[in-house]
Amino acid sequence: MSKKERLVAAIKSGTVIDHIPAEKTFQVVNLLQLQKLSTPVTIGFNFSSKMVGTKGIIKVSDKFFTDDEISRLSVVAPNVVLNIINDYEVVEKKKVVTPDELRSIVRCNNPKCITNNEPMNTIFHVVDKEHGILKCHYCDKEQEMEKVELV
Repeated sequence: MSKKERLVAAIKSGTVIDHIPAEKTFQVVNLLQLQKLSTPVTIGFNFSSKMVGTKGIIKVSDKFFTDDEISRLSVVAPNVVLNIINDYEVVEKKKVVTPDELRSIVRCNNPKCITNNEPMNTIFHVVDKEHGILKCHYCDKEQEMEKVELV
């Protein structure tokens, strides 16, 4: 797409989150707490995408995400692409991949799990990345990533 055809304005420096499934766009905004930033954030959604049908795109000026933020992002919208922008140019592209282990990101949906009854961090092992299956480290309960509640 040429610069004349851009539907969302370019940013000088920061991060572009691209190929977000359209229905997950505002979940990503809330998850990363972008509404609390003092720098410009541009949100676009329902754009055509060969990868995901309709997509969302978020451009965040002067913000570069931490590994922890990227891990959290992978739970809500795996396979999105982060474009790192410097002086209006893409200097790096990162495909977000779900890590093998998620710490303090999701809540166990087993009410009897110790993590729901004691003040401790949750740990989940990703047992099937393709189908988004997580397994609690403490109670062994498996759950789908689509149905988890974030901590």
